[in-house]
Amino acid sequence: VQLVESGGGLVQPGESLKLSCAASGFTFSYWAMAWFRQAPGKQRELVARIARDSRINYADSVKGRFTISRDNAKNTVYLQMNSLKAEDTGVYYCNAQFYTTYWGQGTQVTVSS
Repeated sequence: VQLVESGGGLVQPGESLKLSCAASGFTFSYWAMAWFRQAPGKQRELVARIARDSRINYADSVKGRFTISRDNAKNTVYLQMNSLKAEDTGVYYCNAQFYTTYWGQGTQVTVSS
């Protein structure tokens, strides 16, 4: 099983980034997919989750700014992040959930002027 994140980087406040997570080694469409993030010195927290039936939930802190989506044909989950803030800075992890859970290696997102 592999989850490979990409798309992180350094941006200024108010700018956008789109993260991608390419999955392999399991039947992607059967699994819920999620994005978590971990800021320095803080616990890892859920950012957004999309179930296999495409039901979605977001952390309150990102509602209206972030959009999670999935493409089952490409075995990929995305996180479109708009109007980024300094407090969005952290390592973003892709997560797969079913009878067990898998994690990607993470991608750094830094929002700074």
